[in-house]
Amino acid sequence: MERIMEVLAAAKQVMRQAGNANQWIDGYPGEQAILSDMEQGGAMVVEDDGEVVAYFAFLPSPEPTYAAIYEGAWLDDTMPYHVVHRMGGVPTAKGIFASAMDYCFKVDPNIRIDTHRDNTIMQHLVEKHGFTRCGIIYLANGHERLAYQKCL
Repeated sequence: MERIMEVLAAAKQVMRQAGNANQWIDGYPGEQAILSDMEQGGAMVVEDDGEVVAYFAFLPSPEPTYAAIYEGAWLDDTMPYHVVHRMGGVPTAKGIFASAMDYCFKVDPNIRIDTHRDNTIMQHLVEKHGFTRCGIIYLANGHERLAYQKCL
């Protein structure tokens, strides 16, 4: 847990330096979110030479906040899917997103991701890896997120 929190703190710092000051605020994601991911069997790490360099949640559907999508539509809204949340890594590690997606698509050919409008780094990564921007979803707290999906 300690290393995961260090990795997420490093990722948060990168987000701030890139102009994303409004995502992952007020202590989020905290240990409780990570524990919940663990309880659901979806807490994932990426290692480089035995060192944890990234964390992400990989959880099966349904994702309640994806029930309604605005200004667009999901590519496929009939099949089960997995969702990726809370992805962050240390700035010195390269290829984290690609490694994570290689694993995810071996598990499920239908993946959804959402991100903050200010998170241009994540938007670039998901689009570079073939995800389609499908519309806008709203979190339980009412905050807007850009929603993406990729179906193999």
